[in-house]
Amino acid sequence: MLVLVGYVVILASVIGGFALAGGHVHSLLQPLEVLMIGGAAIGAFLVGNTPKAIKATLKSLPTLFKGSKYTQALYIQLMLCLFGILSKIRSDGMISIEGAVDSPEESVFFTAYPLIIGDHHLVEFITDYLRLMVSGNMDPIQLENLMDNEIETHHVEGTEPVHCISKLGDGLPAFGIVAAVMGVVHTMESVGMPPSELGKLIAAALVGTFLGILLAYGFVAPLASLLEQKLHESSKTFECIKVTLLASLNGYPPAIAVEFGRKVLFSTERPTFAAMEDEIKKAKSAAK
Repeated sequence: MLVLVGYVVILASVIGGFALAGGHVHSLLQPLEVLMIGGAAIGAFLVGNTPKAIKATLKSLPTLFKGSKYTQALYIQLMLCLFGILSKIRSDGMISIEGAVDSPEESVFFTAYPLIIGDHHLVEFITDYLRLMVSGNMDPIQLENLMDNEIETHHVEGTEPVHCISKLGDGLPAFGIVAAVMGVVHTMESVGMPPSELGKLIAAALVGTFLGILLAYGFVAPLASLLEQKLHESSKTFECIKVTLLASLNGYPPAIAVEFGRKVLFSTERPTFAAMEDEIKKAKSAAK
């Protein structure tokens, strides 16, 4: 939603200022300039990226126009989910969660938290490492190293769309210049026309440079920045899971392990200690 609001502000500021200065807004409507700039940018995007990167970029675009799903409510559900699993392990042993690990969609540990069961990446990350913990005595250091490698892989994959969009934005001003030069060439070919007509051709050519710069820094480059911020948010959930499970492996009780996970969250979404304690108490009461 904020993306659309921002776009409206950009257009209102630039075009509105131009109109207030006495400019003729209709002179900015140059569909052929848009065709040259947009077509060249799309072509360069296809040439400069692998099918995998193109698919990842296109898949990421709809998420830019949605609010973040990484809210305090999601983190509370995540930590309650982990607390329930770790409490079961502490009371009945590792083997007691084998069914939950194999079929999380049928386990109350996950189905009780719709924001968690609805995210298969989170569920897969949790169950994969619980499966390793169930399979035998895991060295916490080795498990931490494995988690770090997977989180790094997730981050590297997530940066592909960021780089693709960023490079696309970087190229738009140059394509705007190309469109402007083409317009100047057309103007030079028409030097026999009346001055008023030549003025229109020159104006149309300059619109190419204007559009390239505006599209680059007003519309495309901010999307790359937003996508990078969303990537950092998604990585934080995996870090929370990692820290919580490692704390449990090192012998800390479930409530303390969950506190470890709470502390790595961003302050803007991190629930307070008191709020988390109340949620845990409610979960304990419901389990009785």
